[in-house]
Amino acid sequence: MTEQRTGAPGAQRAPATDMSLLGIYLNDHLAGATAGTARVRYLLRSCRGTPLADALAPVADEIAEDRTSLLDVMRRLDVPVRRYKVYAGRAVEQVGRLKSNGSLVRRSPLSTLWELEALRLGVEGKAAVWQTLRDLSATDQRLDARQLDELIARAGRQQATLEELRRRQVGVAFREA
Repeated sequence: MTEQRTGAPGAQRAPATDMSLLGIYLNDHLAGATAGTARVRYLLRSCRGTPLADALAPVADEIAEDRTSLLDVMRRLDVPVRRYKVYAGRAVEQVGRLKSNGSLVRRSPLSTLWELEALRLGVEGKAAVWQTLRDLSATDQRLDARQLDELIARAGRQQATLEELRRRQVGVAFREA
């Protein structure tokens, strides 16, 4: 077995995918997807009946579908789900709700801005996992390159929508009283 060395830390590459490391990576992303799905559902409940909720609802549905797609990919790759990471993702999302928002009694517009930013960053991470899997699909027939291309494109659309909603929320959060 030959390995390439480029001098950079971690630059050694084996000819086959290290499934134990891929399993850790995918389970970490599953924890993030769990947190993101819970966060977007919480945000939807918090802004129910508003134009923001109407614009966010389709993205929320896709975020939940993407989590299911990740589970399907993990199943195809025989990567076991590490439940403790799923629970940790959910716990981190709930703790994130305790963040100070400048208001003790009611929801602050700053909370919505922060949540949109967190979702935007989460979708960026999701796009990265899809791209990683897309790269691996060149040598692993269990990965569907066309499906991954679609998931990458969808993540891009989600990022654009969340960024537009985030920018609108800036005006709401920081307008003069």
